[in-house]
Amino acid sequence: MFSIDLGSGAEMVLRDRSTDFAVHRLINANLDHLREWEPWAHGDQSMISISSFGTYLLTQWVKGEAIPCVIRQDGEVAGATTARINLYEKSATIGYWLGEAYEGRGLVTRAVSALLDVLFNEYDIARAIIDTSVMNKRSRAVAERLGFTHEGTMRGAQAYPGERRDLVVYGLLREEWLGRSADSGA
Repeated sequence: MFSIDLGSGAEMVLRDRSTDFAVHRLINANLDHLREWEPWAHGDQSMISISSFGTYLLTQWVKGEAIPCVIRQDGEVAGATTARINLYEKSATIGYWLGEAYEGRGLVTRAVSALLDVLFNEYDIARAIIDTSVMNKRSRAVAERLGFTHEGTMRGAQAYPGERRDLVVYGLLREEWLGRSADSGA
């Protein structure tokens, strides 16, 4: 089973059927918070919808086109991170979210760091991408903390109910990540 220790009682594990109920509960308990930053949170968040999406992600994982994970803190689901992989371009787009009570602990930074190690070392990905709302300072800080380069802004690229928002794009090359790890002695 896919599992990575993130330290301090946190771990990242494969999002599978056994996590569906906890993901559903966390999303629905945090809908107002998630809807501020996540366009997907405005859609159907029923148990059937979340379970179906989880099954879709597992199918993508089997095909080598995604790494869907949940982040757990002390055994409780705290959020999720997923890498969607483009096999032809050898690139991956990383997304993440946390329940509001789990923010400010470095969970996403540690989870994305671990995911980058897997992508660059085991999947031979050449480039990782994080895109987020221009206004999402916490999400942007994760990308910047991990050494991603701000590559540009896509105007009106995110659809929210009644509005479109600008999307900021960050990129990180394999050699940048591996060089950073070597420089730090990791």
